[in-house]
Amino acid sequence: MTPSHSAKPSGTPSIEELILRLEEITRKIENPETGLESSIGLYEEGLTIAGTCKKRLQDARKKIEVINPELAKTLTDTPRTKDLFDSEP
Repeated sequence: MTPSHSAKPSGTPSIEELILRLEEITRKIENPETGLESSIGLYEEGLTIAGTCKKRLQDARKKIEVINPELAKTLTDTPRTKDLFDSEP
C-alpha cells in the first residue's frame, strides 16, 4: 500500500479533479444546446466547486507559511493570488 500524500478524507475529490470538473462545467455552459435551467444549475455547481478550491488553496498556503516561513515569503502575490489568498472564503 502506498502512503497518501494528502490529508483529504477518502472519497473527497482532489483539487485537480475539481478543476477538471470546472472545465467540464465551462464547456457545457458554453455549448449552445445546453438549456437555460441546466446552465444555471451548472453555474451554481461551479460556484460551489470554486469556493471549495479557494478554501483548499488558502489552507495549503497557511500550511506552507507554518512549515517553511522563508519559502512563504518568496511566494509572489499577483492580483489574482492576492485576492484568492487574502479574501475570506
